[in-house]
Amino acid sequence: MSDYLKKGFLLGLGAAISGKEKLDQKLKELVDKNELTQEQAKTVMKNFIEKGEMKKDEWNTKQFEKTKNMADEYGIATKEDINELRARITELEDKLDQLN
Repeated sequence: MSDYLKKGFLLGLGAAISGKEKLDQKLKELVDKNELTQEQAKTVMKNFIEKGEMKKDEWNTKQFEKTKNMADEYGIATKEDINELRARITELEDKLDQLN
């Protein structure tokens, strides 16, 4: 993982943790003031976490696509490319063995 990606990931993770802690604190305050029920607070936190998971999945998908595009752009072989070449080599070796 490149240094920039790693720093970006850690920054996002820190922001998410900080955001969750602040939300949790605010929800507790609202429950203490009887502005929210305990169930409503749990629902809000659950929705926050679910949205975070969706964003994480979305980010992972985008990063995978960007990495794949960079590999294509720079001509870097993927696992699929290497596995395809291995299969072709095995096939050619089998044909050579049959000819001998």
